[in-house]
Amino acid sequence: MVAAAACCVKNPAGMKQHGFSQQKLADIANVEQSTIKRIELTQLAPTLDLLISLSRALAIEVRDLVDDPAITGSDKEV
Repeated sequence: MVAAAACCVKNPAGMKQHGFSQQKLADIANVEQSTIKRIELTQLAPTLDLLISLSRALAIEVRDLVDDPAITGSDKEV
């Protein structure tokens, strides 16, 4: 689901802001490099387990990776 991936991952390219290559992030998060690439290209909506692995690898909160008002609480009407 391309649309789901685009709406659920906040600034997927922003994962590079931590200075990791796709391969380095994949190694740290214990996932395939192609998985990181598909997230960045919004071709993959990551599972909760994957979001947790990425957030641990990046030393950030899961909510910082997710762009969904129901999760982040950024929409006052939710």
